[in-house]
Amino acid sequence: MEVQEIKLNMDLLYDITNLLNHEARLLDDRKYMDWLELLTDDIVYRMPVRVTRESKDLSGKDDAMTYFEESKKSLTTRVLRFGTTSAWAEDPPLHTRHFVSNIMIEPGLMNNEINVKSYFLTKRSRGTDLQAEEIFGERIDVLRKVNGEWKIASRCIYPDQSILTVMNLTTFL
Repeated sequence: MEVQEIKLNMDLLYDITNLLNHEARLLDDRKYMDWLELLTDDIVYRMPVRVTRESKDLSGKDDAMTYFEESKKSLTTRVLRFGTTSAWAEDPPLHTRHFVSNIMIEPGLMNNEINVKSYFLTKRSRGTDLQAEEIFGERIDVLRKVNGEWKIASRCIYPDQSILTVMNLTTFL
């Protein structure tokens, strides 16, 4: 089977924007099993720690330390846990909103892949909380065409905060 080269154009940007918006909706609606279907079986899903350094290194990215580094298996385990009584951080369920913007696409390393950079803002709250928790920053994704559909093959989440002010990272997917 010959792999067709991906053409970067406005139609592709539209398709990718719709995919990322659909993903956000699935997460907000707690349709986690459907969300897992958007991921390739070999996904690497990670969130490196943001560090504050002297002005020589403006990126503040340190890929050596992570808040989490997950596979499809570990993400599936996390999602299945939401349906158990041991998911106390999710009882009652949190209200969550995922916002994605500034989507940029570039050619990937393979003919059936593209690199996608985007900004994100994720907010969540409980009905009784006065303050909403939030994480915001940049995501770098590798999307792969699998059986005619785009799937997330890799995601690296770079929060802008050096110190996360959230109680946990349970639903900050």
